[in-house]
Amino acid sequence: MSKSLIPAQRRERIQEYLAIHKIVRMDELYKMLDASEATVRRDLEWLEREGCLERTHGGAILSQRMTLEPEYMQRAASNPEEKHLIGELAASLIQDGEVVFINSGTTTAQVIRHIRGGAGISVFTNNLYAALEIGEAGFNQYLIGGEFQPRSNSVAGRFAIDNLRQVYADKAILGVDGISLMHGCTVPSNAEAEVIKLMIERTKGEVFIVADHTKWGVVSNFQIASIDEIDKLITDAQIDPFTVESLAAQSVETVITSVNQITI
Repeated sequence: MSKSLIPAQRRERIQEYLAIHKIVRMDELYKMLDASEATVRRDLEWLEREGCLERTHGGAILSQRMTLEPEYMQRAASNPEEKHLIGELAASLIQDGEVVFINSGTTTAQVIRHIRGGAGISVFTNNLYAALEIGEAGFNQYLIGGEFQPRSNSVAGRFAIDNLRQVYADKAILGVDGISLMHGCTVPSNAEAEVIKLMIERTKGEVFIVADHTKWGVVSNFQIASIDEIDKLITDAQIDPFTVESLAAQSVETVITSVNQITI
């Protein structure tokens, strides 16, 4: 019976469950292990210290590591419909006349693609792919310059930083490679991280993170913001309700896409 499970067996079952489901609630663990709340909490604390999971508001998520920055086209092939809807929704939240920082990435490229023209919007970005793909955008688009980063089709480095220091934005809309309660928002490139951190520093208003549900629980090498530094997560409908609850407990609003969105 599960009551007779020793700690190692309980922890193995927790890891097996997370390997499949990625996320688990405390009440599910009580039933699965037939163990007390105190026992389950001790197991989760042990597994968190080992780097196997991350405890959240009322449960835990699988800890997933990303150490190498994926090639741009490899990223573009991942969850394209979700990214399209996220980009469309994020772009609709930009007000007329606003100045917006947008960084590199395939989800942020979708944001730029969906920004409406004729509204006096100005975008400052290091996203080369989006700028080249869009051409005449109908809004003011400024490339910040810098050293070319071939894996991400972006620019970064000292020149990018120097140019950003001359601008303040009303909003920042930022793509990341991972987001978690403990480690915040992370990316695999230090050069990109420095650009994003300065974008956040020089944003007067809200900071939005655009990320599909697969980014939740992923941790990469360089933190660009803790959870309390962001205002909204814009994500797709596959995000787990447990995640939404966990973010709400940290005063982060989750804005979820809908298949009924009207394309701009």
